[in-house]
Amino acid sequence: MNISVVVHGDDGTVVDRLESHRGVLTVARNCTEMSEVIALCETGLADAAILAGLPEEVETRDIDAMIERGVPVLVLCDDAAQGKRLAAAGAYVAGTGSTAPELGILVARARAELGHRERGAEPAAAGDEPRTAARKRARVVVFWGPVGSPGRSLLALNYAVECALGAQEVVLLDADTYGASQAVQLGLLDEAAGIAQICRTVDSGRFDAAKLERICAPVLIAGARMRVATGLPRASRWPELRPTALRRAVLALQEVCDTIVIDVAAPLELDEELSFDTAAPQRNGVTAAMLRIADEIHAVGAADSIGVPRLIRGLEEMHEVLGELPVTVLFNKVSAANAGASPRQALAETWARFGPGLPIAGYLPHDPAAVDAALLAGSALAEIAPHSALRVALAALAGQRIKGKASFLRRLAPSK
Repeated sequence: MNISVVVHGDDGTVVDRLESHRGVLTVARNCTEMSEVIALCETGLADAAILAGLPEEVETRDIDAMIERGVPVLVLCDDAAQGKRLAAAGAYVAGTGSTAPELGILVARARAELGHRERGAEPAAAGDEPRTAARKRARVVVFWGPVGSPGRSLLALNYAVECALGAQEVVLLDADTYGASQAVQLGLLDEAAGIAQICRTVDSGRFDAAKLERICAPVLIAGARMRVATGLPRASRWPELRPTALRRAVLALQEVCDTIVIDVAAPLELDEELSFDTAAPQRNGVTAAMLRIADEIHAVGAADSIGVPRLIRGLEEMHEVLGELPVTVLFNKVSAANAGASPRQALAETWARFGPGLPIAGYLPHDPAAVDAALLAGSALAEIAPHSALRVALAALAGQRIKGKASFLRRLAPSK
């Protein structure tokens, strides 16, 4: 494994330290101008950037420019206040006296967080945690699914409600840049788009987690309270959702809640650069960014002869674009009419034969009456159809136990 790094603002100390060690990091260039570093990131020469100059001169927009080009940023800084600012901006922070092996571990981990996988990379030791100012607390759970309306938005909402009923502080983010629907499902008349307000707040340099949480609308369902950042009312507003800004907001929100549930769009292609001569906004960049920082990803597929092949192709594409991710599969709309007399057995056998080897987290029953009633009322299953089969299954998925019809949830051991 060899990682090419560009160093900025170094007097020769860091470069000498890395070159004398002859480890995984290879210095491609020692730059004096930040514009040169960004240009090298643009050309693909840099796998990572190490900023060794004055930390107060590192600006958020420079970190954004590098991360948006897939290049992680490591800043050498001993000042606690500056370290907190830089960590909130998305950079990794290490002490100026860090050894070459320590820098190698941090750079490899930063690249892994952005979706890069190094050949021959060994997992870091448990004690080798990155020295960033803010530590993650909340779980980030992302609901994704291929095209064809498999039900990811419905499941994301009801999963968030079940977590809230379990006495968790929950924030639901509608990050679908093609067809945001959480406001409609909840009967909220919100043209302001809380998710866009969050991005604007972060872009202005304010990373206060409490302020970001207050932007999210409070919602009370079945006696449980959670917060919802509504999505874009018009898909044409997608440029307002910058992936780096939303990623930074999620990292900040992790300090003030227990679970962050994110509903994202289906497309994964990151091919805008094929149509432009320079870096272009990535409409699907939000989906990629949220999948990369997720602790859990539920890939939702419709349990029928069209939905299953779409899910298989979508997961293959996800692996090609983003690498290995913590993905489990949810088969939705499971019924005998769609999958035969023994739907769970048929789906399990089909998945074992044709699937990409990912574990199945659950089989969620087709319950159109309960779903239609909840949508009509602008609420969740827990309030409108608390004993429906689908609600029982989703509660079990969220770790809640309720009395009701037999759950379709079935946890299987991860595939080898």
